[in-house]
Parts: sequence; structure tokens; C-alpha cells
Amino acid sequence: MKRNSGEYCTAFDGMRNIASGELQQVAGKVKEQIDQGEVLSVLIFDDLSSELVEVDFRGTKDDVLKRLEHINVQPGSTTETSSSEPASQRGPGRPKLGVVPREVTLLPRHWEWLNCQPGGASVALRKLVEEARRVNNDRDKLRTSQEAVYRFMHAMAGDLPGFEEAARALFAKESEQFNERVVLWPVDIREHVWRLALQAF
Repeated sequence: MKRNSGEYCTAFDGMRNIASGELQQVAGKVKEQIDQGEVLSVLIFDDLSSELVEVDFRGTKDDVLKRLEHINVQPGSTTETSSSEPASQRGPGRPKLGVVPREVTLLPRHWEWLNCQPGGASVALRKLVEEARRVNNDRDKLRTSQEAVYRFMHAMAGDLPGFEEAARALFAKESEQFNERVVLWPVDIREHVWRLALQAF
């Protein structure tokens, strides 16, 4: 999995928060504790999405960090790759937008309407998507935040008392009921959940 070198994450050993910060820093701290026999079962979470971050801790600390440098995506690398595409492959007048062709399945009446729009189906679809993104921006951010909270809760607090009730309160946007359940959890789990939940209510 390719990751940005500026990504922020948090590492847990069981219920204990053992490191937070940029991925390189966290991986280095975790590796030191592994080598000292101070950790047993480490999970590293992306601070935005709560997705698990996979780190190969084999070898020395330098080995671990070098592997992370190798898979990092440097800012702008995707754009640079796109812009290096030979002009002969773009065709005359094709904008450098990083457009990705994929299959879209629609009913005949949808295609008929799209094809009648200025610029054709592709331009019309892009305009529709941009408008939908603008209209639904706040709702999408809320859903993304809720999903990040739930993803972490499910991984770290799924067996804790009050998990089901806290999950229902999260998606119902009932902050008081949510806090009443979460407050009883181990301190590091509770504090991380509350930090994630700031954007979810």
C-alpha cells in the first residue's frame, strides 16, 4: 500500500496508545519498543480514516524506515507521471486533467440525454458529479467522519461494554448517549475515539 510521507497515524499495543505522529516517526518508536520486548500486539491506525496501516517490522529500525521510504508517494508524483505522458498519446487539444476512462452503465434514455448536452456525455457527467459533490459536501464529510470513528471502535472496542449502544448513538448523532457509553472505556481508547468524533456530530 502506497502512502504519503506526511501521513499521521496512531499506534496501539492492546488498549494502550504507544505512539502518535507522522508514519515514519511512529514506525520508528514502535520498532524500538518491539526490539526492547515492550509491546506484544501492535495496530497502527491512519488518523483520518482509521484504516489499518501495514508496516513490515522485520530487520533493524533502519530497514523498517527504508522500506517505508521506498513505498511512499511523494507529493505531486501522480501529476508528474501524468504530465510526462507523450503528447502523441493525448491527442490534439486534450487537457492534462488526469482523466481516467471507466465503464459506466446507464439506461438508453440517460445516454440519449447525455449525448444531447454541450460537450457530450463525458463533459455532462463530470459537471453532474461536481455539482453533486458541492451539494453533498457536508453530508459526505459527516459520513466519512462517522465511518472513521466506527472503524476504530469496531477494531479496538468491539468487545467492550456499551459498544453497540455507542455505535447506534454515533450514527444517530446523539452525542450525549455516545459519550455516556464511551466514558467507561480504557482511557487511551476513549480519548482517541473522542478525538475522532469531533467531526462526527
